[in-house]
Amino acid sequence: MSFHIYRDTGQAELPASAPNPKLQDASLYMPPKGLQSAVNVALALGQPLLLTGEPGTGKTQLAYHLAYFFGLGKPLVFNAQTTSNARDLFYRYDALGHFQYSQTQKNALSPDDVESRFIHYQALGEAIRHQRKAVVLLDELDKAPRDLPNDVLAAIEDLRFDVPEVGKSYAAPADLRPIIIMTSNSEKNLPDAFLRRVVYYHIAFPDHRSLLQIVSKKVDGYDEKGLDALVAHFETIRSGSEVKLRKNPATAELIQWVSLLRRLEFPAEKLVDVDALPESAREMLLASYPVLAKSKEDLKALNDWLK
Repeated sequence: MSFHIYRDTGQAELPASAPNPKLQDASLYMPPKGLQSAVNVALALGQPLLLTGEPGTGKTQLAYHLAYFFGLGKPLVFNAQTTSNARDLFYRYDALGHFQYSQTQKNALSPDDVESRFIHYQALGEAIRHQRKAVVLLDELDKAPRDLPNDVLAAIEDLRFDVPEVGKSYAAPADLRPIIIMTSNSEKNLPDAFLRRVVYYHIAFPDHRSLLQIVSKKVDGYDEKGLDALVAHFETIRSGSEVKLRKNPATAELIQWVSLLRRLEFPAEKLVDVDALPESAREMLLASYPVLAKSKEDLKALNDWLK
């Protein structure tokens, strides 16, 4: 693959985009043994599993992996917001749209019509309403108002909710209790009452051997020596021993970075001796750092370090 696809001279044909299909392959997820145990405990107790860990370490991907593993289809996802409330776990009502319709149309809508047009069911509501076993991902709960986590547990225990706008109620039997995965980036503390009623696990950053296993499953084309050199270079960046970043890249960035370098046909085995890198390889490496750096300062620090 030519590295210089886009330059500021002349014109060229836009190349076909070819994302690595393995990046989002739920079957390739590698949960550590401690996480496997935590999942089994949560399933045995019928309790939600709360995951913490730095962004990019696989918290969200676990929900997709479990849905794949148990043959439950795609997980139902609720992304917590600073404005989220308890009702949002189940559904959202388009009150403005309903009002505008009623002002412009003469015929009144039936409750079923109102439901189909203006009630938008969310993750937990869909799981209960469709009467089937499902994985529900409640992502980044620490972003939500402080009362929401406790409301989540009350909703999960009852497995029912009302939709007063259409005069309907939905409930699910206990044997169809959804598998609940919650994530938190620890931006703020969650209530103690909430923490007492969940199974908790912290996903630590993988060690060198685990990183090699993860990357080897996600990216084809590099031999063990090349992957080892790439992971070692990545770990040097993360360690802060030679370059200090404000935000360290995580596993997700490592996989994307290695995938990019493979497409560029970067000679990974030569990364063992950075000082001896050919100029063409050094240029590729510099151009790849925007995958790892997430701020102007960090990108400059990486470029200065390599130069």
